[in-house]
Amino acid sequence: MCAGAIYWSGIGRVVFALSEVALATMVWGITIIARGDEAQFVVAGHVVLGIGFITACVSTVAVASTKFVLIQKSAARPVGGGAPDGAYSKGMGTVVIAIPALFALAGLVVAVTLYAKGGNAALVAGNVMVGLSLICSALVALVASIARQVRNEFGDAERYRWAWWVAAMGTINVVLGLVVLFSSDNPARLAPGTVLIGLGLVCFSILSKVLLLALVWRQAFALANRIPFIPVATALICLFFAAFLLEATVTQAPFFVGAHVLVGLGAVCFTLFSIVSILEAGTSK
Repeated sequence: MCAGAIYWSGIGRVVFALSEVALATMVWGITIIARGDEAQFVVAGHVVLGIGFITACVSTVAVASTKFVLIQKSAARPVGGGAPDGAYSKGMGTVVIAIPALFALAGLVVAVTLYAKGGNAALVAGNVMVGLSLICSALVALVASIARQVRNEFGDAERYRWAWWVAAMGTINVVLGLVVLFSSDNPARLAPGTVLIGLGLVCFSILSKVLLLALVWRQAFALANRIPFIPVATALICLFFAAFLLEATVTQAPFFVGAHVLVGLGAVCFTLFSIVSILEAGTSK
C-alpha cells in the first residue's frame, strides 16, 4: 500500500472512531435520561446528550478537514473556476455543513422542551443544552468555511460572515450566562450561569479558526501568526474565572460545579491553540 493510501485510510479510521464515540455518547445520555425524573438523571443525561451532539459535529469537522490540503490549490484557481481535482462533491459539502446545523437545532428543541417542563433540574439542563447547541452552531461556520474553500466556493461576500456568526454565538452564551446568574437568587442558577460563560469562551476559541481561514483566503495577512493566541487568552480567562469561583464556594457551594467545569473548558480552549497553530502553518505562504 502506498504512503498516500495509508494516510487517507488513517484519516478514515479517525473519522469513523469519532462517529462511533458520538453515537455512543448520545446513547449513554439517553440511557441516563430514561432512568427517571430525579435531578441527577435529568441534568447529567442531557449534558451527556449535548456533548454527544458536539462530538458528532466535531466528526463533521474531521470529514471536512480530510481535504484541507486542497485549500491552497483552490485559492490559486480563479473565482468561479470550479473545485480542484480530488475535492469532495457539492452534495458531500452540503451534507457536512447540514449535520452540525441539524444537531444545533435538535439541541435547541430539547432545551425548549426542558424549559416547558419546569423545575430546577429541567432549567439547569435546558440552559446547558442551549450553550452546547450554540457551540454546535459555531461549528457550522467552521465546517462551512473549510468545505466551501476546498470547493472554491468561498466568496468575498462571506469572508467575515461566518466569523461574525461565531462571535454572535459566543456573545449569546456569555450574555445568557450573565442573565442566568443575576436574574434571581435561586442557588440552582449558579452552576449553569458560569458554565454558559465558559461555553461562550469556547465559541470564541472556535472563532480563531474561522477568522484565520477568512483572513488568509486569497490574500496575505501579516498578523496571521498572532491569531492562535486567541484560544490561549480564552483558556487563561477560564482558568482565572475558575480560581475565583473556587474561592466563592466558601459562601456559595453551588459554584463548586461551575469552577470544575470551567477548568475543563479552559483545557478545551487550550487544545484549540495547537489546532489553530497547525491551521496557521498549513495556510501560510
